[in-house]
Amino acid sequence: MRIEGVGEPPAAPSLPPMEIIQAFSKKEETYQASRLQFSYRKTIRIQEFGPDGRPAGEYLATYEEVRSPDGKIYQKAIAAPRSSLEYLSFEPEDAERLTRLPAYPVTASQLSKYDVKYLNTEKVDEIDCYIFQVSPRTLERQRPMFDGVIWVDQKYLEVVKTYGKWITDLGAVAPPTLPFDMFETYRENVEGKYWFPDYARADAMYKIKDREIPIRAIIKWTDFKPLSPVAVPATPNSPPTAPSTTAPVAAPPPKPQR
Repeated sequence: MRIEGVGEPPAAPSLPPMEIIQAFSKKEETYQASRLQFSYRKTIRIQEFGPDGRPAGEYLATYEEVRSPDGKIYQKAIAAPRSSLEYLSFEPEDAERLTRLPAYPVTASQLSKYDVKYLNTEKVDEIDCYIFQVSPRTLERQRPMFDGVIWVDQKYLEVVKTYGKWITDLGAVAPPTLPFDMFETYRENVEGKYWFPDYARADAMYKIKDREIPIRAIIKWTDFKPLSPVAVPATPNSPPTAPSTTAPVAAPPPKPQR
């Protein structure tokens, strides 16, 4: 994907680009694993816009990620989906598929599959960021690859925003009934140490006969909470565990919220 409107970098970043890339890709790996240990509420909103540019119809669905007593993670609907859309027609499953794309594009284990190029610097919500363009080196049929741009916090070397699409050798990945593939996604700092996606938006046009209807998808993730540990049943006749004699290690102070 070619990025328009981003000029040549005025100067090299303060750190070698490869050092920045290796640092944030390692953190992406950590955040990807950590996010699996959190529950959250997910809201999917799909809107149609009228000629005046205002929302004319809306689909809304809310789910919650929870853990069952046997340790399995599943998604629970908070309420039945509601819709006042006039033109778009799709199943709730198609809307929910919009949220299944990978949350972390360039992890350390996937880094070798991408070309990552430093572009420039820019502020994102008052955070000074490096901008990198990400392109897959090869395309696969079964594993979508990210094609787009990422914004990396200059101070902490963490990804705070992404913009792009996921593609295979067949093209962009999107539900068959919803033409959304380019998503702008922002991250939220959770517990002072993790960056999780909390807002994603995609705009598109829905064609009907001789008209084009502007449409938008907005996905929000809120109420992040650590999942309760799975209770492990005691083994009959097993001896009690001896108390630890090791002194506890003080945890480092949390990083300030931004």
